[in-house]
Amino acid sequence: MLNNVFVFDIETVPDVDGARRLYQLKDLSDESVAKVMAAKRQQETDGASDFLRHHLHRIVAISAVFRHDDKLSVWSLGDEDATEAELVRRFFEGIERYSPTLVSWNGGGFDLPVLHYRALIHGISAPRYWDTGNDDPSFRYNNYLGRFHWRHIDLMDVLAAYQPRASASLDDIATLLGFPGKMGMSGKDVWPSYLAGQLPAIRQYCETDVLNTYLVFLAFERMRGHLLDRQYHEEVARVRQMLTDGHKPHFNEFLAAWPADDSTTDARP
Repeated sequence: MLNNVFVFDIETVPDVDGARRLYQLKDLSDESVAKVMAAKRQQETDGASDFLRHHLHRIVAISAVFRHDDKLSVWSLGDEDATEAELVRRFFEGIERYSPTLVSWNGGGFDLPVLHYRALIHGISAPRYWDTGNDDPSFRYNNYLGRFHWRHIDLMDVLAAYQPRASASLDDIATLLGFPGKMGMSGKDVWPSYLAGQLPAIRQYCETDVLNTYLVFLAFERMRGHLLDRQYHEEVARVRQMLTDGHKPHFNEFLAAWPADDSTTDARP
C-alpha cells in the first residue's frame, strides 16, 4: 500500500495580478491590492472572514512526501525562482508519470480546487488526473475526482466521516498523535513572509506540513488494517532516518520537536 503514495500540500498568496484585472486596480501596490481583496471578501461574508475564494489564490510552494517502491523522499517542487506555472505543471506531470495515491489534509476542500483553477489559467494539460474511465476503465469507479474514491485520500474529510462539523485541524491531530504539528508558521503568515522575501521559509514550512500529513496517514493506514503494528513502526523509523540523513535545519527542528521516546519507537510485531 505504501509503494506509490504522494502526500502534498500547497502554500498560496493573493493573486494580486488577477485582482488588478478583475477590479481595475492598476495603480496600487501588491500589498494594497491584497488589502482590497481582503476587504471585498469581508463584505461578501458580512465580516465573517477575509479568506479569499479559491480562484483568487496564487501558488508559491508545493511540497510533497513521495513513497515509491523502497524510496521515501520529501521536497518542494521546482527551484525557488520557479514560476507558478512550472510548479503546477510539475505536480500534474508527477501524476501523469506515476498515477500515485494522492494524500492530503483538506486537499479536496482547498488545495485541489486551487490547483484546478491555476492549471486552467496556465493552460496545463493533465489527462491522467482528469480521467474518469474514458481512457482507463479502472478509473471509472476509482479516480482522483470522486469524493468517496481512494485515488485521492483527503484525511481531514475521511476522518470526519465527510461531516464538516466533525473536521479537525492537521495541527491538532498531529499533536495528539505525538508528532510535531505546526512549526514556526501558519497559513496566515505566508503572505507577510512572502512580501518579506522569505520564500525559502515558506517552502520549509510546507515541507513540515506534508511530513505531519504523512505521519498521520501512517496512523490512518494502521487503523484501517493496511499496516501491521510492526510495519507502522518501521515506516515511522524510516521517516526519522530520512530526516536525520537530510542534514537540513528544518528537518533537525522537526526531529527535535518529535520526542524519540514516544510510542512510535516501540517496534512491536
